Amino acid sequence: MATTGPHHTSRNLSSIVPLPPSSHAKPVDSFLQAAELEAELKRKVRGEVRFDRGSRALYATDASNYRQVPIGLVIPHDVDDVIAAVDACRKYGAPILPRGAGTSLAGQCCNTAVVFDFTKYMNRILELDPERRIARVQPGVVLDSLRNQAEIHHLTFAPDPSTHNRCTIGGMIGNNSCGTHSLLGGKTVDNVEELRVLLYDGSQLTVGPTPDDEFDLIVQQGGRRGQIYSKLRAIRDRYTDNIHAKFPRIPRRVSGYNLDELLPERGFNVARALVGTEGTCAIVLEAKLSLIRSPQHRTLVGLGYPDAFSAADHVPEILEFGPIGLEGFEGTMVDGLRKKGVPNLELLPEGRGILLVEFGGDDPHHSEDLASKLLYRLKNVDNPPSGRIYSKFEAKTVWHLRESGPRAAAFAPGAPLDWEGWDDSAVAPEKLGAYLRDLRKLMNEYEYRGTFYGHFGHGCIHMRLNFDLQTETGIRKYSEFIERAADLVLGYGGSLSGEHGDGQSRGALLPKMFGPELMTAFREFKAVWDPENKLNPHKLIDPYLPTENLRLGVDYKPIEPDTHFKFPDDDGSLAKATLRCIGLGACRKRDGGSMCPSYMVTLEEEHSTRGRAHLLFELLQGEVLSKGWQDEHVKKAFDLCLACKACKAECPANVDVATYKSEFLSHYYETKRRPLHAYAFGMIDRWARLASRAPKLVNFVNQAPGISAIIRMILNIPRQRQIPKFSEFSFQKWAAATQVVGLDGLDGSADSDSRFSSGKQVILWPDTFNNYFHPEIARAGVDVLGRAGFQVIVPRQQLCCGRPLYDFGMMDRAKQYLMNVMQLLGKQIDSGVPIVILEPSCASVFRDELPNLFPTDPRAARLRKQTFLLSEFLEHHAPGFHPPTFPRKVLLHGHCHHKALMKMNDEEAILRKMGVDLQSLDSGCCGMAGSFGFEKSNYEVSLAIGERVLLPAVRKAEPETLIVCDGFSCREQITQTTTRKPIHLAELLQLAAAAEKLES
Repeated sequence: MATTGPHHTSRNLSSIVPLPPSSHAKPVDSFLQAAELEAELKRKVRGEVRFDRGSRALYATDASNYRQVPIGLVIPHDVDDVIAAVDACRKYGAPILPRGAGTSLAGQCCNTAVVFDFTKYMNRILELDPERRIARVQPGVVLDSLRNQAEIHHLTFAPDPSTHNRCTIGGMIGNNSCGTHSLLGGKTVDNVEELRVLLYDGSQLTVGPTPDDEFDLIVQQGGRRGQIYSKLRAIRDRYTDNIHAKFPRIPRRVSGYNLDELLPERGFNVARALVGTEGTCAIVLEAKLSLIRSPQHRTLVGLGYPDAFSAADHVPEILEFGPIGLEGFEGTMVDGLRKKGVPNLELLPEGRGILLVEFGGDDPHHSEDLASKLLYRLKNVDNPPSGRIYSKFEAKTVWHLRESGPRAAAFAPGAPLDWEGWDDSAVAPEKLGAYLRDLRKLMNEYEYRGTFYGHFGHGCIHMRLNFDLQTETGIRKYSEFIERAADLVLGYGGSLSGEHGDGQSRGALLPKMFGPELMTAFREFKAVWDPENKLNPHKLIDPYLPTENLRLGVDYKPIEPDTHFKFPDDDGSLAKATLRCIGLGACRKRDGGSMCPSYMVTLEEEHSTRGRAHLLFELLQGEVLSKGWQDEHVKKAFDLCLACKACKAECPANVDVATYKSEFLSHYYETKRRPLHAYAFGMIDRWARLASRAPKLVNFVNQAPGISAIIRMILNIPRQRQIPKFSEFSFQKWAAATQVVGLDGLDGSADSDSRFSSGKQVILWPDTFNNYFHPEIARAGVDVLGRAGFQVIVPRQQLCCGRPLYDFGMMDRAKQYLMNVMQLLGKQIDSGVPIVILEPSCASVFRDELPNLFPTDPRAARLRKQTFLLSEFLEHHAPGFHPPTFPRKVLLHGHCHHKALMKMNDEEAILRKMGVDLQSLDSGCCGMAGSFGFEKSNYEVSLAIGERVLLPAVRKAEPETLIVCDGFSCREQITQTTTRKPIHLAELLQLAAAAEKLES
């Protein structure tokens, strides 16, 4: 096999089966013709047409090992747009790749073609009929959008891959997706009733099951449809014996085309025959799907075995109890999660082979009874497993570990890079144990490491292996391994693919599985639909080799620039850090969490964590994006990054785009002047200090109509935003005036007088926002810590963590700020004095940026460990603290950095101890994000992000409900867009203490 890298293929791309050339097509073989095609598309398509380098770089890869730079991108508004775009592509002979969320793992979603992305506009549920249990959808509908609507009627669309909150129905049809609950409802092919499709030649068809009388009528009517149906039946008749003989009779056969759906006993179902064709035959415009009853009561059982092999051996016995889901994974996955500090691992049963067995039904006692009977049966077998039944809340947590665990564990500290490539094989469940033992032997022979996980109930196994895909020797070894692995699974009567499709990973291996006769049948099947070979060419039929078009490959030699951040978890390499993004697209979700706020409202790939990481990868490659740090495509993508840090926590691979943004901007501005507002917002600590000398005058100037308009114009502040007012008396001045202990001079010595001198010392960090804008919050912090028995120290010097500097790439200045902090507070840091911070974004600097900038500095390590948010400190380091009782309603919104790095558990725990009626919002980002929402160009996006969940919830809250949020930006967004005034946790505790005192 060839060992070509990402920018070169040596393969002759002519079709194995000669296809007639178009009489009118012009091949897109030059930049000039690509430009002509782009112009033609822009004339005909109302949606968006993008042939720029940035868009092509964004869509050059999917979640696989492969990379092919597309010709351009079309984002159609509607069916008419799709028809017009296909017409234009046909005129120039341009191939087309219809694409869903781009989460495919086998390379079928990248090609040198015009990519059609349906996710932004063609994402509507057209009909949902609970009586007939059907739904009609556009191809860009996200699976969970459909499932959530169906669940209202206690129905569901059965297939549910782990990407259920971002994968699209069109993509699922293309791949024949399955998922955790295929035991309940089968594969996608089993749940498709009808498809409306568009062919490359412009023909439109609505296809589905075809009774004989309907078939005869279709053929009699003639035309393109009659021709297609006639040829399909001829293929069916010619290869019926081969289909019966060579198609594995196992639950998870996804490889190859579904010719078996054309058999008489399957009703000559043309729609289902097109499922799993990976965009190589037709473009789906609309799908009619069947819905099934959704079990309203579910019970999850966890079983722990000595190893995955013995766990697999017990699968047939467990299946006798009729579970709706049966998943398995190895203990090494848990080890990786433990290294990363992932919580809730104690919920998993003891053992190196773990099974999760779910029962379901409309009667809660039924599922519980089955779970109990299973555990009773297994207690009486030789070497019984450990087992437990989970509560509903525990089950949700455990399922999250299963879904995100494999990719999350892959990037545990010290773990080698691993890749897809042999991750989707399937055998009959009764053969699973023996197959896994032999597969492990083969892995050991090649010295590959990987963890088994997957859908054990249907014998489908996923894993990532530490393939070397960067050297010729490593790529040849990979090639030999997958040949041997293919022989192994086929020897067990299995399938090369049990869920993810064949794509480029397995397309060239299909002859091993199906033999020459059926491969001829597959070629004929594609030629019926796509005789010019223009739909996703060279995937499945006349396929690229698995070693071609590799994202890495032997010529992967990215630039390795000197960086401010040291990337200690990625061997000090920004290039390696960008490889963390494996394309799974968890950042494209819209149903919860905080990642990725700008994507949630724009639905643009470039605004997803994946899109930004891929662009940075391409920048370091220097092929498509050739301008290095000065590339405007990358800059544009980062412009709408709110640096919320949610990606570092919510992305399974912990892709850290906020850090990438700061690093990129620091280099981008090495040769450019920053805009004036960058200095105004980035150095706000300095301007605030100056303003504190005459705050009334500054506030007057900022609010005066004429002058304010000029300031807004100069600083690019939208008219809808109010400029926050400076306090007339800063917190540090108050602390000095009221004799709170202060740190003076460079020696870090503390004054001796304090109102709270009886307890241990704690430093209260005077952040810029609570010092100069809202000192009442900091004063409340002093009060709360004093009541908890601590001696509060307030630094008298001008100290700043430098948080706003990171948003504008002012990294040299940011590093100097941190060095000043470590010098001025050196004595206290070295002696272990804790530092309590009221502003979450400031705490995140010491938790996140500090160790990345100074990974070998012992004082930096100590400072990181000694930094706490108020809730963290009170919950874990104030043993005598008991929060006052305060039976009020509280609506809690967490700052993004708080949720990402520190989590909200401690804040919620304190509030619950106070006895409040708590509603903790899953509100994502507020949309303000430091200076982001104060920039005119960002205002609409900022507001849309806030209006997604947070602002409507605040407006809906009853007047007596207290709105609690600790972030300055979050409070500003709420204050400026609603009639409510939110408060900080410190203020709530102070208010509660005062109320308690009055009552006593």
